[in-house]
Amino acid sequence: MTPAVVDSSADYLPILVQVLLAAGLAGAIVGISQLLGQRSAKNAIKDSAYECGVKPEGITHARFAVKFYVTAMLFIIFDIEVVFLIPWTFIYREFLANHIAILGPISFFLFVLVLGLFYEVKKGALEWER
Repeated sequence: MTPAVVDSSADYLPILVQVLLAAGLAGAIVGISQLLGQRSAKNAIKDSAYECGVKPEGITHARFAVKFYVTAMLFIIFDIEVVFLIPWTFIYREFLANHIAILGPISFFLFVLVLGLFYEVKKGALEWER
């Protein structure tokens, strides 16, 4: 008995249609915006950074301090680590039922997580006023 040959090109047809529709819609939106959009010298103030009709005073593109970026990176790192913990909470009972030791690796993972947090506190990465 030989396996049936599957035509794989038909499987990708819906994806191709979706990509073409998305590209066509994006192109149409940009084209209509360029065609119908109001572009004139009197709207130059409206097209400024704030788009409120008032000329911006001072520096329009202020630089952010590094502490904002450090805080954002630390948040992302700890957020990703929490995402790794969520599936573990769902499958913990299955591992216990199959007599698979999972508490050790997760404890090590949490230890490294807490160790990293203590390192950040010691280095002053979480201190806002520095």
